[in-house]
Amino acid sequence: MDTTNPTVRTDSIFGFIGLGLIGGSIARGIKRKRPDATIMAYMRTRARLEQAKADGIVDVLLSGISEELRLCDIIFLCAPVECNAAYLKQLRPYLKPGALVTDVGSTKTDIHAQVTALGMEDVFIGGHPMAGSEKTGYENSTDHLLENAYYIVTPTASSKETDVRRLVTIAETVGSIPIILDFRRHDQITAGISHLPHIVASSLVNLVRDADADDGMMKRLAAGGFKDITRIASSSPEMWEQICMTNRGNLTRILRQYIRSLEQVASELENADSQAVYDLFATSRTYRNSFSEKARGAIAPEYSFTVDIVDEVGSISTLSVILASKGISIKNIGINHNREHGEGALRIEFYEQSAMEQAWEVLKKYHYELMR
Repeated sequence: MDTTNPTVRTDSIFGFIGLGLIGGSIARGIKRKRPDATIMAYMRTRARLEQAKADGIVDVLLSGISEELRLCDIIFLCAPVECNAAYLKQLRPYLKPGALVTDVGSTKTDIHAQVTALGMEDVFIGGHPMAGSEKTGYENSTDHLLENAYYIVTPTASSKETDVRRLVTIAETVGSIPIILDFRRHDQITAGISHLPHIVASSLVNLVRDADADDGMMKRLAAGGFKDITRIASSSPEMWEQICMTNRGNLTRILRQYIRSLEQVASELENADSQAVYDLFATSRTYRNSFSEKARGAIAPEYSFTVDIVDEVGSISTLSVILASKGISIKNIGINHNREHGEGALRIEFYEQSAMEQAWEVLKKYHYELMR
């Protein structure tokens, strides 16, 4: 990465190709902190684009990839991952000197390969805001969706340090926590922590569907752990098909590794190797507990939900006071930095199920948006 020219420029004109949940939330976040910024956008659904203008988020409506983009300092590619590569080639003639192109896709190797093939490594830096929702589209975007969420920045071999800093500044502007990673490492990591879990959850749901009897008793009794580990199977099949296809190398390797681990467990069960089975649960518990600031010790049911909350002074204390006034005790409260699967910004954990259910009803009355 080129580290010359340490001066960081101030960007003021932003272009968006696609303005769905993530693109819309970035645009809203920029406008909230930089109301003087100019935002121009293009998306296929004209009515949503006009709504964004009526909301005061978009200043210039684009009918396509056109001359107007020559004014932009930074252009965000926010279309589906397989579409962004096609837009790259169209954008190339309309980039002014010093303009920067980025994307928001959750896989990076594929688009970085396209960037290299087009000779655009000096003008492109990848991006991946690790936040999301079960709801999609501009109409569900918010100016705080990305607050306290990780925002991965993936430079190319030709990226200038000043350009990396420009994208980091944008991530900080919308309230995110920027992390700079090599794009190849990004895809290796997300294959394990994000993409594989979706395949596991979906295949487990289908396994239970196929194994269930005609009376549907397995489905009827499914609860607790089964629901917890399969919740993400409700995600968009179109989106996840594209994600899997654009990270299939990393995903295939870790999936085969996972299959081997399952075969080993099956063998240990067949051989009644109780120590190996014990070690499976003990080592996984120890590592899983290290994810939190405080280990929980023995595994117990978790009574929790998440809340979509704006990161501003007093917001957490206000919520705490509401619950305390109803005599509801909180066991733990923390920020979700990775919210790709639709979780709210704040996770609240309770000591018992009744307290969780009471808190849910109380916060609903105060119009908080809650997610299980």
